[in-house]
Amino acid sequence: MRIMQISRILGTAHCGQRGLGVLGVAALLTSCGLQQDIDVELPAYPAQLVVECYLEPGKVPQLTVTETTEYLADPSPSLPRQVQVVLGGPAGWRDTLRFAPALDPITQKAYTHRGRAPLQARPGDVFTLDVTDEQGRHLTGTATMPALVPIDTVEWKFNDQPEAQRKAYVLVRFQDPPEAGNYYRFQIHRDSVSKDPEVDYNPQDRLNNGREFTLGTSYEFAPNDTLVVTLYHLDKAYADFMQSVDDARGANGNPFAQPAGIKSTVQGGLGVFTVLSYQRRTVVIK
Repeated sequence: MRIMQISRILGTAHCGQRGLGVLGVAALLTSCGLQQDIDVELPAYPAQLVVECYLEPGKVPQLTVTETTEYLADPSPSLPRQVQVVLGGPAGWRDTLRFAPALDPITQKAYTHRGRAPLQARPGDVFTLDVTDEQGRHLTGTATMPALVPIDTVEWKFNDQPEAQRKAYVLVRFQDPPEAGNYYRFQIHRDSVSKDPEVDYNPQDRLNNGREFTLGTSYEFAPNDTLVVTLYHLDKAYADFMQSVDDARGANGNPFAQPAGIKSTVQGGLGVFTVLSYQRRTVVIK
């Protein structure tokens, strides 16, 4: 049908030209359905060690060691073999973590290596990480425990809606230290930290240095909700790592996004090694 309509448009041409024109247009329209598969050969990169370690004072150190895989490979974790993990700390403290894969019952996250005793750490203490494997790969990291920034108040207020629609917002206040360059992570979990947080964002003191911070939520919590409020004080390397992970997630598979790489806090591989400094409060909204 489309060819007949096109032939009318060419009706003022000679008969031979008309036939050629119709055949040419028909061939053009037919070719639109063709496709060509192109195999793109991705460059091969050697697998790198990947580490994820968050030290916490008073808790036994836990760490996950995996390795990178090809971009289009099966997303299941790849565990390197014969890995030695050594932590170092103040006054010559050392701990060789044993290979003991398990699931943390609190965070619901898996780990591959675990220490032998709770970590003793104070603000300003420096810890080191040294990871080697049977292939000769060597990953290192250094982390300093940030100072604790305490939560001053946690308060909430309900809206004036009917009982079935009552919701509360939450406000958290704390004092930013006088020196510039402080980074935070603010989270609110409902019932337990093993669940995904209801609120999770990362403020910094670039525009509010040395002043009181007030962090808040929308009207999203119901009467009798149990909330776990956590304020982390981060070092810059860990804050940059988290931002780079968010950027990489946003860019992955998005043809309009700028490419983004992970800003690791370790050398000789990828990943993060940090000491967590936080205060946590549990409140019941009433």
